[in-house]
Amino acid sequence: MSAESKLVELQQTLYTSRNATRRWLHCSRRDWIIDALLRAGFAGPTTRAVEVGPGSGVYLPTLTQLYREVVAIDIEKDYLEHVRYLSNKHDNLTLMVDDITASRLPSASADLILCTEVVEHIGNSASAIREMRRILHPGGVLVMSTPQRYSPLELAAKIAFLPGVIELVRLIYREPILATGHINLMTAGQVRRQLARAGFQIQQTHKSGTYLPLFAELGGHTALRFEQWLESKLCNTALDGFLWTQYYVALA
Repeated sequence: MSAESKLVELQQTLYTSRNATRRWLHCSRRDWIIDALLRAGFAGPTTRAVEVGPGSGVYLPTLTQLYREVVAIDIEKDYLEHVRYLSNKHDNLTLMVDDITASRLPSASADLILCTEVVEHIGNSASAIREMRRILHPGGVLVMSTPQRYSPLELAAKIAFLPGVIELVRLIYREPILATGHINLMTAGQVRRQLARAGFQIQQTHKSGTYLPLFAELGGHTALRFEQWLESKLCNTALDGFLWTQYYVALA
């Protein structure tokens, strides 16, 4: 199985994981993003949405329902092939090989851009964010999410993928586990500055996802209930940098 196939298999598994915490972390993020898309959805005959890095395609059905035209872009053709079945199913969906740090998409050509769990894979995320601002027409919407630099999950991942440790992690989870490939983890302050410098006006922010190493793996639903309670206590406090994911809805 190719590296791309393994990654897509992993992304599909996350939403049905045997591990209650892992499943919750990804399903709650998915649900927040879909809700944000529904709130931001444009109605009209000329509307276009762009998704940067569609992964397993979990958001594309929603986008194709909300927009007259949807363009899904990725720098690697092989990743797009895994969502080819969706373009065959939805005639308003186009797949396009494109580099978001130097995009071929026209300026002011999109009403909405979705970029979720992508910028952490891009070394020069500032260039990517500037390009997304260029592609959006004035008043267009960016919906973006990315992990927080100092969240326990990201810190634990640095240990989990060490030789000898990863085999134990895979034994515990009994499902696909791959290195995150996160090369550009940012704090909320760093993301805010990049958005502001690109010309975005942040309309909404959110943070979610508590992960407690070992407790999450061994504590089952008891661990999940405690993590959910802890998330509610950390949200909108000085300690919310420990939550896993940061979300932004911003206007161009």
